[in-house]
Amino acid sequence: MAKLTNDDVRNLAKELGVKFIRLQFTDIFGILKNVAITVEQLDKALDGELMFDGSSIEGFVRIEESDMYLRPDPSTFVVFPWKPRDGAVARLICDIYNPDGTPFEGDPRYVLRRAVREAGEMGYTMNVGPEAEFFLFHVDSDGRPTTVTHDRAGYFDLTPVDLGENARRDMVLTLEQMGFEIEASHHEVAPGQHEIDFKYSDALDIADKIVTFKFVVRTIAQRHGLHATFMPKPIFGIAGSGMHLNQSLTKGGENAFYDPAASDGLSKDCLYYIGGLMKHIKAISAITNPTVNSYKRLVSGYEAPVYIAWSAHNRSPLIRIPAKRGASTRIELRSPDPSCNPYLALAVCLKAGISGIKNRIMPPSPCNRNIYEMTPDERKEHGIDSLPESLNEAVRELSRDELIQEALGEHVLNRFIEAKKIEWDRYRIQVHPWEIEEYLTKF
Repeated sequence: MAKLTNDDVRNLAKELGVKFIRLQFTDIFGILKNVAITVEQLDKALDGELMFDGSSIEGFVRIEESDMYLRPDPSTFVVFPWKPRDGAVARLICDIYNPDGTPFEGDPRYVLRRAVREAGEMGYTMNVGPEAEFFLFHVDSDGRPTTVTHDRAGYFDLTPVDLGENARRDMVLTLEQMGFEIEASHHEVAPGQHEIDFKYSDALDIADKIVTFKFVVRTIAQRHGLHATFMPKPIFGIAGSGMHLNQSLTKGGENAFYDPAASDGLSKDCLYYIGGLMKHIKAISAITNPTVNSYKRLVSGYEAPVYIAWSAHNRSPLIRIPAKRGASTRIELRSPDPSCNPYLALAVCLKAGISGIKNRIMPPSPCNRNIYEMTPDERKEHGIDSLPESLNEAVRELSRDELIQEALGEHVLNRFIEAKKIEWDRYRIQVHPWEIEEYLTKF
């Protein structure tokens, strides 16, 4: 991430003919919000003098304490390439502050900053490389999204069967214009499913990039007459969309997960980090897989992890260790999906991993078999537990895990759990089409 100053932003806005600026932030569920201003208000914004009504944002504050301040991060300044050159539109991602000048504890960006600071006090910097998947669907004659795709492609296919290739190409070009370094883009396993991977970076920069990525993908899809969705499991019977998180720590400029003297090249810090993640993964799941629909993806048969295990040799466990060593040594957490708030997801992963290092939590032995083919007794014999099977179960685990609660902070924790209990109840009392099909004529 380029380290820009407020003066750099002022100069760039003038040089690039910027007329409008979107001041962006997310609610606690990762939904991108913005306050639009004209360039004449830029100085006021950069000085942190712009207020907004926090009571209008999901999970923020009550109406009697609604005044919040936006403080733009100048390093996040970028111009939207798809907008007109004349009267260009730019954006700045903001931190949220209280009227007394203190950081707002309900700001997801602050939650991640707090976790990053704790790791920094131990000398560690977290690097993350996400692999976000999404579907491209047609819209109907009224412009409403459908789950229809004429795409018949599979993993790594290209035209003529990959009908989303043109849209994906434009997404890549747009992202590159906005400062992303794209490493790969390809068709995924399911019809209409795609993946675009961008280069790893520090945790805060990557969280900013994930929310920007989702915004850009949906915008460019719309310009192609398509709807892009990051819903984890939009269609029964085919693979869902995940967002694998490749994670590593550096210390003193070196990869802290690599130990050339170890037989597998993995340092004690790496093993402890895995141990911390595995210990707290059930509670973490409420954050990394935060919707009712998330748990329709986390089932056997569609490459998504179900069991709490790790391995360097196969893709069935929760945590995989990619083969490269040296500076590229990392762990891949395979359970998260792209519906999560990336600021909160990275914060709880980092908190758990750092706790593993602090407390020297060794993980169990790696499981190099295909876990899906193991019997329940074999999994029990190897001490392999399962991820939560529902949002309700994951929220219960979060309610019991003090470390992950601490990572979120009291404000985010309480608002998140309250909202997710309501979401689960709304789902639980619905009569779903499957029930009508199954029971209406039977009973």
